[in-house]
Amino acid sequence: MQRIFDDMLHKNVECYIDDLVVKSKKREDHLYDLRKRCIEIEQAKIDAILRMPEPQNFHELKSLQGKLAYLRRFISKLVGRCQPFSRLMKKDVPFEWDEACDKAFKSIKSYLMKPPVLVAPVHGRPLILYVVVQERSIGILLAQKNDEGKENALYNLSRTMTLNELKYSPIEKLYLALIFAILKLKHYFQSTVFTWSQRRTL
Repeated sequence: MQRIFDDMLHKNVECYIDDLVVKSKKREDHLYDLRKRCIEIEQAKIDAILRMPEPQNFHELKSLQGKLAYLRRFISKLVGRCQPFSRLMKKDVPFEWDEACDKAFKSIKSYLMKPPVLVAPVHGRPLILYVVVQERSIGILLAQKNDEGKENALYNLSRTMTLNELKYSPIEKLYLALIFAILKLKHYFQSTVFTWSQRRTL
C-alpha cells in the first residue's frame, strides 16, 4: 500500500498496516479532491488486458472475463460487447475462436485505449438514466450534468437476459431494465430527482 499511494501519503491519505484513511480538513476539500481526479481505471488493469493475446482455451477466456468484470462499472454495455464469447463458456462446446470473437476482443481493447473517467455524483443535482435493450442483454448508464451543462458518466451496468426474459415483449424488456437499474443503483436514487431515456446506443 505504501508503494501504491506514495504520491498521496501524508497529504490526503494515511496507511496503517492494512488500513487506509482518506482525510481532508473540510468536507468541501474532500469533495474537491474527488472531483479533481474523478474516478479512473487503474492503468495497470487496462495494460493487463491490452497486452493479452487472444485466448487459446477456456481458462484464458475465463481470465479475460475476470479482468473485464473488475472494470465493469467503467465499460458501457460490457455484456453486449462480450456476447460472442458466451457460447465458448458452455460445457461440451469446442473452443473455436472465430471472427466474431476476434472482432469483439479488438473492440474491447480499442475502447480501453481511451479509458472512460467516471465522476462522483453531486448531491441535489438531477440524475439521468439511459436504458438500452439489445438482442440478448440490457445496458444502463447513469449520468449527471456538470456546472457547464455537459453530461458526465457516473456508473455503467449491463447483464445478459435469461432464456425466459428473452421471450418478453419489448415493453416488458424495458421494464426489466428499469427494475434492474433501480435495484442496483437505489442508493443513488434515494431523495434524488432523476429522468430516464431509452436509446438504441449508450
